[in-house]
Formats: sequence, C-alpha cells, structure tokens
Amino acid sequence: MAENEMNTAPAAAEPKATGYSWYVLSVLVIVYILNFIDRQIISILAVDIKADLGLKDSDMGFLGGAAFAVFYALFGIPLGRLADNWSRVRLLSIGLTLWSAMTALSGFAYDRMTLTLARMGVGVGEATASPTAYSLISDYFPKRQKATALAIYSSGLYIGGGVSLFIGALIVEAWNNSYPAGGPMGLVGWQAAFLAVGIPGLIVALWVASLREPVRGAMDGAPATSSPTPFRQFGKDLSMIVPPLTLWGAWKRGPAALAINIGFAAAIAAFAWWMIQLTGNFPQWSAVALGYYAVFSWASTLRANDPATFRLIWGTPAFICTTLGYGLVSLAAYALGFWSAPYAELVLGLPKQELAGILGANGALSGFIGVIIGGRIADALRVKNPSGRVLMIIFGVVAPIVPIWIGYTTESAALFYTMNFLAGLFGAAALGAAAATTQDLVLPEMRGTATAAFFLGTTLVGLSFGPYMVGQISDLTGTVVNGQPVGNLRVGILSLIGVAPIALALLLYAYRALPQAEATIAERARAARESA
Repeated sequence: MAENEMNTAPAAAEPKATGYSWYVLSVLVIVYILNFIDRQIISILAVDIKADLGLKDSDMGFLGGAAFAVFYALFGIPLGRLADNWSRVRLLSIGLTLWSAMTALSGFAYDRMTLTLARMGVGVGEATASPTAYSLISDYFPKRQKATALAIYSSGLYIGGGVSLFIGALIVEAWNNSYPAGGPMGLVGWQAAFLAVGIPGLIVALWVASLREPVRGAMDGAPATSSPTPFRQFGKDLSMIVPPLTLWGAWKRGPAALAINIGFAAAIAAFAWWMIQLTGNFPQWSAVALGYYAVFSWASTLRANDPATFRLIWGTPAFICTTLGYGLVSLAAYALGFWSAPYAELVLGLPKQELAGILGANGALSGFIGVIIGGRIADALRVKNPSGRVLMIIFGVVAPIVPIWIGYTTESAALFYTMNFLAGLFGAAALGAAAATTQDLVLPEMRGTATAAFFLGTTLVGLSFGPYMVGQISDLTGTVVNGQPVGNLRVGILSLIGVAPIALALLLYAYRALPQAEATIAERARAARESA
C-alpha cells in the first residue's frame, strides 16, 4: 500500500496547465498571426511591387528574405537574452508595437532602399516574438504538453501567412479599382495593403501588455529569478553583434580572440565579394555576410562570458544538427510561402483574387493541421523514444518532395493547389517537434537564448536563402522579352528539392546523438561553469 502511494505521488504532484495558460496561449497565437501577416503580405504584393519599382526576381527574393531575416535573426540574440532576464510580457508588447509601425511605414516606400529599411525594422520588432512566446509557453505548460502547446502557437505562422494573401489581394484590388491613378498621397494598392495590416497590431499590443508574467522554471520544479540588471546585459549583448564594437569586445578577450575575429570577418567578406561578383546582388550577400559575422562574434563572446549556455547550445552537436536540419526544412517552406502566389499568377496565369483565396486557405489549413498533428505525434513518439521527435522532423524533410515536384510541373490549377496543400501539410508537421527538441536540450533559464539560436537556423539558413535562392535561380535560367528579364520560377522552385539530402544527413546524426545529450544537460553545464 505504501509502495503504491509512493509510486503515485509524483504523478499527483505533476504541474498542470490551467485555464489561464490556455488563455495566454490563445493571445500568443493571435500575436503570431499578426506577425506572419506583416511578414508574408509582401508575397501577394510581389508582382505589383516588382512592376512598380522595376525589380527582378532576385531583388524580390532579397526583400522577402534576407532584408528581413538577417535583422530578425541578429536582434533575436540580445532580445532572446533580454527575455531570459526581463519581463517577457513587456518585451513582447514593445516588439509588437515596433513591427506593426514599421509594416505601416512600408506603405510609404518608393524604391528598393526605402522598402529594405522598413523590412529591416519589421525584422527587429518581430525578433521579440518567439523568444518571449516560447519562454512563456514553457512556463505555462508542463513538459509532457510542451510540443503540443508550441505546435498550437506555431499554427499562427500558417494562419497568418494564409490570411495575408487573402487580405493583400482584397485590399490591392479594392484600392486600385477605387483609385486607378493612385489614392491619397499618391499611394497605390500594395502601399495601402501595408498600412491596413500594420495599424491593428498597435491595438493588440495593449492587450498583450495585460497578460501576467509567470514564474520562470516553475513547471520544471526549478524556479529561477530574473537578473536585477537586465538592460546592462542587453547592452553587452547588443555590442556583441554591432560592428565595429565587435572588435572591441574581441580585444577585451585578448589578442588571440581579436585575431580570430578579424580573420573570420576577412574570410566572410571575401566570400561575400565573390558571391556579389558571381550574382551581381550586393544587398543579399552583404546582408548575409553581416549576419554570419555578427553571429560568430556573439557566439565567441557567449563562450567567454557564459560557458554553460554556450556548451549546451553551440557545444551540443544534437542541438546544432536539429537546428540546421530544420533550418533546411524551413528554407523550402519559406520559399514556397513567398513564391507560390507569384508563380500561380505569372506561370499559370491565375487571377490574383482567386489564387490568393485558395492559396491563403490552403496555407492556413494545411499549416494548422500539419503543425497540430505533427506536435501531437511528436509528443507521443517522445514518450517511447527520447529521439522520437526527430523522426517527425525527418518526415517534414522527405514527405514534401513528391508534392513539390508534381505541383510545380503541372499545368493544372487544381492539381497545383492540391499538391501545394500537401507540401505545406507535410512540412508543417516538423515545426513543433524541432522547437520542443531544442528547448529540452537546455536549462530553463537558457530557453530564451536557445530559442534565439534555434531561430538563427530558420532565418539565416531558411528565410535568408529560401526566397532568394528561388529568385536567383529563376533569374539565371530565365530569358529576356522585349528587353526585360523574365525569370523561370518553375526551375527556381524545383531546385528546393536539392536541399533534402543535406537536411536528412543532419537529422539522422541528431537522432543518434540526442539521448546522450539530453541525459547529460546538468552535468555538462556544471562542468562548463567549473572549468571557466
């Protein structure tokens, strides 16, 4: 009898999600929907922007990718650390205000440079979203429900991306019909769309500010306190990624650290110069070079100042391979999310309003179903196998290949829509599993930083290169009609299949390495602190 009571005691004491936990999750989903509406609306506007501003497919790939992604990734680093040390609710409400305002300001862009600056601002603001949300969800839900909760949160990605197409097409058509020669202040339809989707976020930011801040680590039975000087650390973290302050930071660690930093900067600059000569795209490769140099500088500083966090993130092959493997899944997902609408409009000749409605519903439904079911299956696999969630990420790599090939070689609109739905469904199934896996590989007080590192993969690998790669290959394989370049989007999109073998190799390694890595988290963190 006593033995039975002892066996059941831990289960009775296990923390549970409350009704307020689900309320907070619903608010965070709404925020993430706005996040992706503001991020993805440029997709349905791409054909209009390209014609209005005289841009190429590779230019649009840059605006839909690296112009946003590099700054989203970089500022996710210090903002992720700030989420570990300050009020996550306040930080999220401030970030929502910023990215909504910058989305609205995109409506006043008049060339590539002004639109690039606005997209950078959106990236900085949105960098607050997932570090704060992931950390909040981890403190509102127990481990056994974490992948499910993160999958529900991630559904906002697909709903927002789908709704953005419908809203964007609706606003453009209505505005251009009402103002054929341009409306107030000379704004055309795509500019009005940016204004219309940016302004509501300013109101939702007030709602976010009303949420309660949970106790860190309570769900894991290891309550943690915040730093008494969060902004001092934030300032230090910010200086790690902003050249030339990065050189000063390296010098403070010693002449050897400075030499290594300068050497890496020279190497990445040389690579960027070579790629600029090869492609003729200066903004893309200069932004990517800045991003990778800044990440290197941050990681080097993290290794010196916080060896335990560095060890559990950068020093854990299972974490790195999971992040990069899923990053390549996201490369294909972001590329399809950006280019499917322009492809349907330009290659298949489908009307904007029709394709926006169908692709928008497709993206929202397939993403929502895929991420929810994928999260539930990943949690179930995790119960039986410590590496079980990685199997769901592998599924997200392999399963979309056939739908992508069929969907982007057919001339049938119905078959295109169907295959696009299946590709989105299968790819979305991996997200909750990847996010939960990386969260489980660090200590509770490191989760904001781990989220930022995870999103480096989905942005500096996935978003920075997915839309751009398709656009660049489209330009390279395209033709010239009446003196104007016409890209080959079909070839560009099919090239995405080529990243699958690399992703599969990374994830198979993660599958083998993960059990040992998770079992030794506390031991490795303690060893890193003691050896510092």
